[in-house]
Amino acid sequence: MGSLFRSEEVCLVQIFLQTGSAYNCVSELGELGIVEFRDLNPNVNAFQRKFVNEVRRCEELEKTFVFLEQEIARSLSQKLQAPIPTPPAPQPRELLTIEEESERLTRELREVCYFVCVFPCKCAPLVSFEPVALAENRQDVRLSFVSGVVHPWKVPSFERLLWRACRGYIIVDFHEMEEKLEHPDSGEEVQWTVIWIWFFWYVPQTHSFHTQTFPYPESQAEREETLNGLRGRIEDIKSVMGETEQYMQQLLVRALARLPEWIVQVQKCKAVQTVLNLCSPSVTDKCLIAEAWCPVSQLPALQSALREGGRKSGSGVDSFYNRLPASTSPPTLFPTNSFTAGFQNIVDAYGVASYREMNPAVYTIITFPFLFAVMFGDVGHGLLMTLVALWMILEEKDPKLRKNTNEIWQMMFGGRYLILLMGLFSIYTGAIYNECFSRGLNTFSSGWHVRPNAEYYNWTNQYLSLDPNITGVFTGPYPFGIDPIWGLANNHLTFLNSYKMKMSVIIGVIHMTFGVCLSLFNYIHFNDISSVFLVLIPELCFMLCLFGYLIFMVIYKWVVYGPMTSDSAPSILIHFIDMFLFTENKDNKPLYTGQMVVQKVLVIVAVLSVPVLLLGKPMQEYITHKRKRTPLSVSNPSEFDAANVFMHQAIHTIEYCLGCISNTASYLRLWALSLAHAQLSEVLWLMVMRISFQQLSYVGSVIMVVIFAAFAVLTVSILLVMEGLSAFLHALRLHW
Repeated sequence: MGSLFRSEEVCLVQIFLQTGSAYNCVSELGELGIVEFRDLNPNVNAFQRKFVNEVRRCEELEKTFVFLEQEIARSLSQKLQAPIPTPPAPQPRELLTIEEESERLTRELREVCYFVCVFPCKCAPLVSFEPVALAENRQDVRLSFVSGVVHPWKVPSFERLLWRACRGYIIVDFHEMEEKLEHPDSGEEVQWTVIWIWFFWYVPQTHSFHTQTFPYPESQAEREETLNGLRGRIEDIKSVMGETEQYMQQLLVRALARLPEWIVQVQKCKAVQTVLNLCSPSVTDKCLIAEAWCPVSQLPALQSALREGGRKSGSGVDSFYNRLPASTSPPTLFPTNSFTAGFQNIVDAYGVASYREMNPAVYTIITFPFLFAVMFGDVGHGLLMTLVALWMILEEKDPKLRKNTNEIWQMMFGGRYLILLMGLFSIYTGAIYNECFSRGLNTFSSGWHVRPNAEYYNWTNQYLSLDPNITGVFTGPYPFGIDPIWGLANNHLTFLNSYKMKMSVIIGVIHMTFGVCLSLFNYIHFNDISSVFLVLIPELCFMLCLFGYLIFMVIYKWVVYGPMTSDSAPSILIHFIDMFLFTENKDNKPLYTGQMVVQKVLVIVAVLSVPVLLLGKPMQEYITHKRKRTPLSVSNPSEFDAANVFMHQAIHTIEYCLGCISNTASYLRLWALSLAHAQLSEVLWLMVMRISFQQLSYVGSVIMVVIFAAFAVLTVSILLVMEGLSAFLHALRLHW
């Protein structure tokens, strides 16, 4: 549990791998995934490393697999499924077997594919000659004769060429085939045109038009004999083509059964060889030396993996490790599971915490869905989102869902627990807003009553006004959330805007203050007490003296001024402006006695905290550096770049002060997005769903079904998908 709030403790280990068992040891470590190897050969070219030939061998196998995968997708129209269970890295003999089988399969498949492509080309001229041979030469004059087929697009230009080349001494006849035949080059179905040409002495040039010409026997008997032989050859070729295609299907099915496992095995083998390239040989060249980062809690698992690798290799000497002192900061490791992975990715997308710092993802589990729900609050929409997330969680073990390669689906499925919490928090905030598909729920009795107001009401007014100062009109606040009667009020939008605007500022300041306070635990953990007084306290003073006081005024006004005195309540906005101007507005009475003195003190404290934040840390580091210098180190003092330290602190100070102002304004998007979502929901209900309630006949039931279908589609596409994505992105911005 401690590693969830703070990154896990990591140490640097030096691993001695016996040459005979190095492959299996690294393979076992890779299956566990508990170490991160360092490159001990940074100055060695990638092509000069010891195991580069093995890596190239795996890359060649991957190229072979790509060809097989393409052929499977083209002929079988199937996608490869990940093997279950995942196979381990292959042994050298197994890799040799994979290489031989894949090469033999590829070679056979290439030969079959070649014949499958060649047979149609061989068969096309024979099929084209059949309609030519069936025609009869009815000319009595002894003329030279040639026949063939030509593409129908080239018939007009071909006819003109023949007429000009033969000077008119030619007879040409064209007829379209009854059936379409495959083009030998492009493979498309073409309705060829049969040509007959009679000429006296000149043989026309037909090759430029890619025509196919055939010898035409003189007698009918010879033509029938030629045609019978032609049909027999066509049948033989078709029979061979069928057997060849069947054999190709068998090869592809066999490849489909083995290829997924081969791909995983070769990828693991390549990864192992790549890690071995990071190792350096020992002086005696009997073992490989590797350095890796490993969690301290996983050191027993590291030793067990080394022993298991040695056992599989049959090595008489076990590999072992030693802990080394680290000269650099270890990498940050936050162990995650299927629930916390989505929230950790949100934080890591902005930046990864330094080693042993607090993990913000723990608090993001609550704050992110909550801020999303403030903008997306609706009981109905949150319930739909929750049901979708529950379906993904209950079916998370389904291989079809886990192995789906669609990028958008993978993103949604990986964040299924995040979507679940967003839906649940949306139900909660929707209950506070009292909105369910933009309609209010009268779960409890309303605190407002019309009957006591009847004797005071002017019946000539268009609107009925409920005065809480009249006894019996307002009996008390609604038990939970907004009173549903506000949905009928003419000024409900004004009331909700005021409520959501102030709520957004309060949530924003609390969220930012909590983030600043988290640094206290980091300073205490790293024993950096000076930063508590020179960084943390000035930051809190600047934040709380300005925006914390703004929250105090909002809450104070809510508590002090009730329905009886609401008309004389002062303006908080004017008070906040006068606070910076050190002026007093006589038209805006103070909230409490001594307000001007308190505000002046708060502004002075906030202004003085800025130079402390700007100069305190650089001066403290400079003084500490001067004290560390001893007489022996005066001749060669360690470098201290005061300009760099001051510039870094100046950037931090400016960014923090401006960020307090801009981010407070940014949190108003909670109000804006919530208002937009509520208004879109109301427009969709009034313009679509309410139409179905106007028909009272039997036809109205049919119309209601149709309109409800349209309402459901628009609700899912606009309010759930588009508005949900918008609220998600804004919540992401507020956390970043």
